[in-house]
Amino acid sequence: SISESKIKISLLSGMATTYTWLWTLLAFILTWMVFHLIKRKKIGTEETEVDAEETRDGEAHDVIIVGAGVAGAALAYALAKDGRRVHVIERDLKEPQRFMGELMQPGGRLMLAQLGFEDCLEEIDAQEIKLLAIYKDGKNDTLYFPDNKNFPCESAGRLLRNGRLVQRLHKKAASHANVQLEEGTVKFLIEEKGVVKGVIYKNSAGEEITAFAPLTVVCDGCYSNLRRSAVDNKVEVLSCFVGYVTKNTRLEDPHSMHLIFSKPLPCVVYQITSSEVRCAAEVPADSIPSIANGEMVNFLKKTVAPRYIPDGNLCETFLKGVEEGLLEIKTTATKSMSAKQCDKKGVIVLGDAFNMRHPIIASGMMVALSDVLILRNLLWPVPSFSNTKKVLELVKSFYIIRKPMSATKCLLLQRTKQERECEKAALVTFSSGGFRTSGMMAILGGMNPRPLSLVFHLVCITLTAMGYLLSPFPSPRRFWHSLRVFALALKMLGAHLGDDGLKEMLIPTNAASYRKSYMTTASDC
Repeated sequence: SISESKIKISLLSGMATTYTWLWTLLAFILTWMVFHLIKRKKIGTEETEVDAEETRDGEAHDVIIVGAGVAGAALAYALAKDGRRVHVIERDLKEPQRFMGELMQPGGRLMLAQLGFEDCLEEIDAQEIKLLAIYKDGKNDTLYFPDNKNFPCESAGRLLRNGRLVQRLHKKAASHANVQLEEGTVKFLIEEKGVVKGVIYKNSAGEEITAFAPLTVVCDGCYSNLRRSAVDNKVEVLSCFVGYVTKNTRLEDPHSMHLIFSKPLPCVVYQITSSEVRCAAEVPADSIPSIANGEMVNFLKKTVAPRYIPDGNLCETFLKGVEEGLLEIKTTATKSMSAKQCDKKGVIVLGDAFNMRHPIIASGMMVALSDVLILRNLLWPVPSFSNTKKVLELVKSFYIIRKPMSATKCLLLQRTKQERECEKAALVTFSSGGFRTSGMMAILGGMNPRPLSLVFHLVCITLTAMGYLLSPFPSPRRFWHSLRVFALALKMLGAHLGDDGLKEMLIPTNAASYRKSYMTTASDC
């Protein structure tokens, strides 16, 4: 009948539509599979070409590291343990004589343990530090590193001779079969078509040698000669630190770092070995007294000691060192340089060559070790560093993951450089006890690298400073100064949010990603 014919036609039409959709879906799946296989084959071909290129170049190493300081030696050992062939070129392998990098924060000790260097703090007569003693206007207070259940390490740092630590790192790195540690001076980076291929250096015999590797890491310190070849960072000289060692002396409180807030700049006194005490004073960069004609000695004895150093054991130790260490007084510039991403293939910049901050917060070694740990974990799954495109992509993610630690330290430093009222408010916040003191000390010690936590504490400091300015009762002048402090705080915070990124600074998931990158089980630290 006609109705049955219509039903059959309708069924046939529906089946045809269904089959059409099925064949279309099958064609789409087959097309996707073909393109996917082509893409995989292309990637495999590129990797084969990369490996072939490496073989043609005759590269004996996977990575060249320029500089064997804390960052360079740590990275060399970490990559060597991952099976990489590492060539380290250090300008001078003798024990460095410097008075920066003498405090390993609790967070830095955790990084050392994660990298396998926990034993390098042994046998160098390092001194345990558990607290910070602060002095200002005749008053003093002690601030302890908090016991943090979420921090898998002892809440204590180490005060030490930086040169002894570096020598231990050299010995540890050179002990690995995959590491070639050599004394030499790198002159140039070898660059071809925008890709760094290796270096030209002079060895200890004065011979000029060309070395190739698919990856070059520049970490030759704050006076880096190669930084400009990789990234255009501007260095700002903030001030100058004058330092010397008082020998055959032990402080009454050797487990504290004594920080004296003097005018215009601070002083520090701390035990670096069982019988040596470091004394240092910061002076303006444009008015450094001469060491040669005795002006520096007179400045330390007649200006710094009587006016700023507290009477008693600290002042006696300070003056004793001046009189005994006339030939050992050293000066070093304090510098600041923000981290800038390097977009050049085949090269990475690390350590003080990459990022510098004021030494008063003693975080340079800790941030450098944090960067080494993050970079090592990112590079671990890469089969060959000759795949410069892949390495560059990972390095870009490195700049994001490192932000919670590095940005927290930079922001903390900038806040300490604010108005005098803010400095007073910061000291009150530090010494007020409770969560405000423990929170700031956890941030200072690298035990809580959360920028959002620091922003909270900085808001508290700013409001406290405004309260001081408005007390005992508001006036138009006091109200104006309080608004000025508030505007300065906003300007400083806004500048860092612009430089480091709003997302990286304020979203908690980024801090969680950072902790995940290194917070594995840490023992014996």
